[in-house]
Amino acid sequence: MTVVAVLADPPRSGLVLPDLVETTPLSAEQAADLYAATLRDTFRAVERSGGDLLVNFRPDDLLPEEFVTDTASEAELRSLAAETLDDVSEARFEQQVGSTFSARAGNTSTHLLREEGVDSVAVTRGTAPLLTRPVIDSAAMKLRQNQTVLGPSTRGRTYYAGFTAPVDYEDAFEGPELETLVARAGDAGHSVEFLPMHVGVETAADLRDLLPVVWGRIDAERVVPEHTATFVHDHGLRVRGGEIVVDG
Repeated sequence: MTVVAVLADPPRSGLVLPDLVETTPLSAEQAADLYAATLRDTFRAVERSGGDLLVNFRPDDLLPEEFVTDTASEAELRSLAAETLDDVSEARFEQQVGSTFSARAGNTSTHLLREEGVDSVAVTRGTAPLLTRPVIDSAAMKLRQNQTVLGPSTRGRTYYAGFTAPVDYEDAFEGPELETLVARAGDAGHSVEFLPMHVGVETAADLRDLLPVVWGRIDAERVVPEHTATFVHDHGLRVRGGEIVVDG
């Protein structure tokens, strides 16, 4: 069984998805709401899958001072998970350790694999709402025969990175992280398999790629990431002439 670690920040205005605030019609508060929606869809997908959910939160002492509030980061994310999951007691919450995303992801993966002896661990940022239950279960199957399984995203990033044994994680999630992770896996003697490409939302370009997929699924009455699709629908976010607009 794969432990899926969602490396999550509290969904606070200005802290999360700052690029969207500068380059799209979304306000800082709306960007935080979108981030919360993608997190909720990720939590729910892991809960429904055969994996175990670990909410790996960034504690307040690792947040920029201007984003520390009277509500603890852990409490905020526990509340979000409680609103989303059928049984929040089945989810595990642990704080991140490390000064960079690579360090935090590496520390979590290495601890679970070496100290707790789990069979496999996966790291996700929780910003790719099409990381659904079937994708997570497909990744778990691939991890039975491969030591590293990666879900490619746009701009050389990943939305899912799964391992059955550690690799060298130093700066592994910086730059073209997909290539770096493949190289680190090769250095560790791992066989590597891939998942379908899905968009991880961080920039306006990412949102432009995601919106037509969400609307297409809505219009075709197919399965959608519930919370992300509700946010998109309620705010009327569309792509028109290559630009993100608020329709109506």
